[in-house]
Amino acid sequence: MVAVGLVRRLLQRASPRNLQEAALAERCIVVNEHDKVIGDASKRDCHRVHPDGNIILHRAFSVFLFNSQNELLLQKRSPQKITFPSCITNTCCSHPLYEIVAEREETDILGVRRAAGRRLNYELGIPLEEAGPERFQYLTRIHYRDPGDGQWGEHEIDYILVLHGNVTLDPNPDEVAEVQYVAHDKLDNFLKSQSAPLTPWFRLITQHHLRLWWDNLHQLHKFQDHSTIHRFC
Repeated sequence: MVAVGLVRRLLQRASPRNLQEAALAERCIVVNEHDKVIGDASKRDCHRVHPDGNIILHRAFSVFLFNSQNELLLQKRSPQKITFPSCITNTCCSHPLYEIVAEREETDILGVRRAAGRRLNYELGIPLEEAGPERFQYLTRIHYRDPGDGQWGEHEIDYILVLHGNVTLDPNPDEVAEVQYVAHDKLDNFLKSQSAPLTPWFRLITQHHLRLWWDNLHQLHKFQDHSTIHRFC
């Protein structure tokens, strides 16, 4: 993978850990098992494994970005990340925020698409005009749970979005340690060569869906399904 440059890191005034701690105050959209909004909670509360083992179910998204050569952009998460640090994962994974009213819009998955553009810009420096809501192909939803390290975990209904095309990259080192485009026929060897673990959502998606979608980038509309929530928990 290609390491993110050090210059940008030196320009950061706040420490990466402080930035990650501050992000825990963001408000996630809390949902029930049918993905109906039932409230909101801080990112901290949504990712904390409670003493009884419960993790609050909340809405999330995962972006899979393919360039014009149909290579998939993968990232290694920053070691400063509080949840799943230094793990290999898909292009971008995050949450629509409750406090951003436009990201609660459910018509045409518009709120999630807006959130995806915001995070691609923040994490990978992709200009907003290259990741507008209309650029994303929504596919389906995945419900999964993972206890993580026992302190911080995940319990999400994850919206799967695909962005197909060339983009400008300027990764944020507070979020992303490394990035790499990987070809379809090189994926297995690439993943085997990594000493870092995969994030649980990326592992599940790779095992169950990714290759089928990758084989059909020219006809992804056939796989759009908002009536099913695929359960892996």
